[in-house]
Amino acid sequence: MRKKNDALGGRLLEAARSIADADGIDAINIRSIAARAGVASGTVYNYFSNKEEILLALTEEYWRQTLFELEAAVGPGPFCQQLQEIFAFLKARMEESGGKLMNSLGKAEAEGQARMASMQAALSAALAERLERDKTIPRTLWTEGFSKEEFAHFLMMNMMLLLKTGAPDMSFLLQIVRRTIY
Repeated sequence: MRKKNDALGGRLLEAARSIADADGIDAINIRSIAARAGVASGTVYNYFSNKEEILLALTEEYWRQTLFELEAAVGPGPFCQQLQEIFAFLKARMEESGGKLMNSLGKAEAEGQARMASMQAALSAALAERLERDKTIPRTLWTEGFSKEEFAHFLMMNMMLLLKTGAPDMSFLLQIVRRTIY
């Protein structure tokens, strides 16, 4: 079996991303990607078995980049302020390409959710780290039965639910957080 060229795989994803940005997600198909990348359709099939697999790869890449950019987008203030900034940042991303990509997965939605588990774990870890950095949170708050890691996971899950349902803000969740940690 021939070894895949990572650069070509990246070029194919870039072509798919370019098509999605210019013409919408529905315009993505094997032929359009091949034409944009300057390769034969069969070459695309060497890297992706179908459109859903391409959309999965684009979604995963998009959220990996989003989590990377999140670090720079959120200021160093108190945890609740950071949480609000994280929510606003992710909400904006969901309203852009991120939500559209996730909603386009169709039959591959279950696989998309499985792949997103690693992104959610990374977000939970980032929240736990931000909890650790906020020195106004009493260190005695965290116990074996109420760890900052579990609390961060709880926050991430609730934030994702609010984002998925299109909630305009997370003010009630922020009240719960404030009453819990301060």
